[in-house]
Amino acid sequence: MRSRRARAAVVSLAAVLTLAACSFGPPDPDQQGAPPNLPKPSAALPSGEDPNGGSQEVAITVLAKNLEVPTAIAFLPDGAALVTERDTGRILQVGPEQDDSGLKVTEVQRLAEVQASGDGGLLGIAVSPKYASDKTIFIYYSTAKDNRIAKLQLKGKVQPIVTGIPRSATANGGALAFGPDGFLYAGTGDGTSTGSLAQNPKSMAGKILRMTTAGKPAPGNPTATSLVWASGQHNVAGLAFDSGKRLYATDSGQKKTDELNRVAKGQNLGWPKVEGDTTDPKLTGPLFSWPAAESSCAGVAVLQQTLGTACLTGKRLYLISLTDSAATLGSPQAVLTGEYGRLRAAVAAPDGSFWISTSNQEEGADPGPDDDRIIRLVISAGGAGIT
Repeated sequence: MRSRRARAAVVSLAAVLTLAACSFGPPDPDQQGAPPNLPKPSAALPSGEDPNGGSQEVAITVLAKNLEVPTAIAFLPDGAALVTERDTGRILQVGPEQDDSGLKVTEVQRLAEVQASGDGGLLGIAVSPKYASDKTIFIYYSTAKDNRIAKLQLKGKVQPIVTGIPRSATANGGALAFGPDGFLYAGTGDGTSTGSLAQNPKSMAGKILRMTTAGKPAPGNPTATSLVWASGQHNVAGLAFDSGKRLYATDSGQKKTDELNRVAKGQNLGWPKVEGDTTDPKLTGPLFSWPAAESSCAGVAVLQQTLGTACLTGKRLYLISLTDSAATLGSPQAVLTGEYGRLRAAVAAPDGSFWISTSNQEEGADPGPDDDRIIRLVISAGGAGIT
């Protein structure tokens, strides 16, 4: 049963943890935005030793609560965050202003075009790299018949740029991210129970798409007349780039395992032919895969050499250490396991922290009195966000 909560409040903090072998510093210079004026953690930070000899400290701050299925987060140049609510069709702004309890949360716009059901609704959001001049954002949303990508200026008219992405009950994708090349990338769902469209090169289902801001195939796509950048995925709900311009994508809802993929031009990630690793030279195996009960990861974000992916069924955040060449160090480390319930969005904030959303105000979940929430996670060994 979905609760229709219109009230949004902000609180500061919370909790503190210690991690090993994960650290990061401030964001790269080309990341958008200025740090919001965030409340500081209210507890002393414990220390731990990592194998490289550094002290690891992690602070967790609850920035917002009483939201409803916050699904994607993107930052404006002034440091404010735009948050989509899947089921209400609302775009919210979190910060940068504060009120008596913390960061201010306001409803910017409610989109009548959105028809929410299953895992469809108002999904991804991305801010134009030229926002200072064009004031444009991009959204991925469901109608009764299809999924669409549109652009708009806040409080303005929605202008679809891609329509006809197959709609289904449980696999609608919805990830949006601008790449370092300036083009818009979108992750879709396969739109069927069998996954048959994921291998169909003529379908946008089960794909990662790459496009201009007008919704046209971007120069350099595998097929000049097609939006398709990579294929063979079930449900892509998260996209992120690292400092080496490499693309990472989550793929959830497969039969046995869910995946974190590193994706390159023209790759076929295998669904529904295979799940997890493959020996087929025509298919690309995942960077990591997990049993579905421990994952169903949605959002993914990268801060320097740390990648984080937020998981729904697994109710945890996996942290993965990366080298400059994008090799992985050690095994993924699960944090927040069971502490905040289902985790959905993950994004790298301008101040060098991760922002994570919960997803407990949805059918089949078990919401607490503060759900849904947005959580800020900072690993202090890199000096990011903690003073």
